[in-house]
Amino acid sequence: MKAATVHAALRDLPLAPLSAIAPGTVMVLAPHPDDESLGCGGLIAACCAAGMPPVVVIMTDGAASHPNSRQWPAHRLRAKRQQEARNAVSCLGLAPDRLVFLGLPDAAAPHDGPVFADMATRLARLATARDCTTLLAPWRADPHCDHEAAWKMGMAVQRLCGATLLAYPVWGWLLPDDMDLDHAPPRGLRLDITAHRAAKARAIGMHESQYGGLITDDPDGFHLPDRLLDALVTDYEVFVQS
Repeated sequence: MKAATVHAALRDLPLAPLSAIAPGTVMVLAPHPDDESLGCGGLIAACCAAGMPPVVVIMTDGAASHPNSRQWPAHRLRAKRQQEARNAVSCLGLAPDRLVFLGLPDAAAPHDGPVFADMATRLARLATARDCTTLLAPWRADPHCDHEAAWKMGMAVQRLCGATLLAYPVWGWLLPDDMDLDHAPPRGLRLDITAHRAAKARAIGMHESQYGGLITDDPDGFHLPDRLLDALVTDYEVFVQS
C-alpha cells in the first residue's frame, strides 16, 4: 500500500469522543521531549480538561539534536529539553508530577535487551500504580529509530499490564507518497481537538531548542520542519489501533 493511500485513510478515520478513544487514564510514551506535544498535545489537553490527567513518559534525553554545538553541550541541552517539556505540558494543563523522564540516550533508545526489559517492567508497574488503561506510543511506520523503540516499548508494556495500545503518527506523516508500506488499511479513530488546538501550538512552541533560532552554532543541528508542523497542528489527532 502506498503511503499516500495510508495517509488518506488516516485522515478519513471516524471522529470519536475522548471517552471512546481513551477511556480512563492514559499513559503517553514519547520518544523525545516534543513528541508528546506534536503527536498527542490535543489529547493531553482534552484529558486534563476532563479531569483525567495522563502520565507522560519522555523516553530519551533529547541531547543529540545539536551534537556539534559548543554553547549547548549535551549536559546543558539535556537540562534545557527537560525544562521545555515541563513548560510544554503546563500549556496543556498537565502538572509536572505527571511527567516522567527515563533519560535514555537520544538516537540510541534500546529496542530489546536487559535495559529495554527493565524499562518495560518499570513502566508497566507505573501504569498499574496510576490506573492507566490506555497506552499511546508512536506509530510503527514513523521512520526514526527512537520512535520504533518507543512503539516496541509500548507493545512490551501492554503485554505486561494489559492496557489498550494505540499509536499516534508523527514523522510518518512525511513519508513520500509513493513509498510502499507493508500495512493493512489503518483502523482507528480521530479526536477533534479544535478546542485545544491553540494550546497544542503553544506547547510545541515551548520546545524552542528545536526551532533553529536558539542554538545557532551548529548549522547541521535539528530543527522542526514547517511541513511536519502543518501536518500535526490541525483540528484533529489520529490514533491507530494496534
